[in-house]
Amino acid sequence: MDERPAGAKLAQLRVALVHDYLNQKGGGAERVLTSLFELFPQATVYTSIYEPPNMPAAIRAMPIRTSFMQRLPGIFRHHRTYFPLYPLAFKSFDLSDYDLVITNTQGFANGVRAGRRTTTICYCLTPMRWAWNTEEYVRREGAGRLARLLLTLAMAATRAWDRAAAGRMDHYIGISRAVAERINRFYGREAEVIYPPVEVRPQAISARIEDFFLIVSRLAPYKRIDLAVAACTKLNLPLVIIGEGRDRARLEAMAGPSVRFLGFIADDAVVRDYYARCRAFLFPGEEDFGISPLEAQAAGRPAIAFAAGGALDTIEPGVTGELFYEQSVESLTQVLSDFDPARYDPERIREHAQAFDSSVFKCRMQEFVERVMHGA
Repeated sequence: MDERPAGAKLAQLRVALVHDYLNQKGGGAERVLTSLFELFPQATVYTSIYEPPNMPAAIRAMPIRTSFMQRLPGIFRHHRTYFPLYPLAFKSFDLSDYDLVITNTQGFANGVRAGRRTTTICYCLTPMRWAWNTEEYVRREGAGRLARLLLTLAMAATRAWDRAAAGRMDHYIGISRAVAERINRFYGREAEVIYPPVEVRPQAISARIEDFFLIVSRLAPYKRIDLAVAACTKLNLPLVIIGEGRDRARLEAMAGPSVRFLGFIADDAVVRDYYARCRAFLFPGEEDFGISPLEAQAAGRPAIAFAAGGALDTIEPGVTGELFYEQSVESLTQVLSDFDPARYDPERIREHAQAFDSSVFKCRMQEFVERVMHGA
């Protein structure tokens, strides 16, 4: 009988971590990968493409294996254009020699080949948004009629592939109750919910609260930052936006003088300072989880979010923030007009955020792996 502690058993496992792609700055998926690697430092990371300059030092230090897509022309700038090749890219990885494969995915990573004795776990960020909710996705992205038709046809095939790949996974974990429900609806699989890691400990409560609302986000159409820009412009409320993305020009064109765009800020300490000093954090999109509102809460600041997706797991109205129930400028404007930051207790907000700390994520992931690998 093996009497080694369960943690010691995990350290002996041959582990592969599989990630869709590593070419975008500051994403929650990359934070999950970092925490998984801290839990399994013996792991090898497999991904379709990898652009080191866009990755933090923690990821650059990992042993990373890429697919043939790494050599395609213009792949880093146009990685979405090559989406038909991603199933082939992940199928090219033969991971049958590993004891444990964990896919950290919202796309194609489940397509890897694993052995009969390999335990496979999908940490599902969401079932493919563009495949399973194609109409909404292309509408938000502003696709033309021809692109919409071609995408609709391509996504029917993608859904069939995705469902088949999902069936090869042994276990599923969803990042929120909303994602677990989608996993059940699209794949017919039950999923445990383990929230993604949030760095609560580095955040600190500030005694100085300033007169501005805050957004920290990639500037993409589906994030619905346009709602916050329009609402704050309408009410002449100060709004600071940290982040870059292809939607920036459109957002700047519609913004009034009360809205400031600071671009991407690489210094985490500077971003934490903005979190700590804002009146409240604004989160107008529907996200599968949403780490940034919790980073604001870790600094004792309330969040105002659209009442859908992961926000329903992380925001308690009247205590840690507020929800608005229609994804419209009018609905958000009403909440902003009535908002009073003095109503919220920063210490209580931070205490709430502690339950989502990265240490909790790693503890729950370790317990899950021990249970499915060793029956612990």
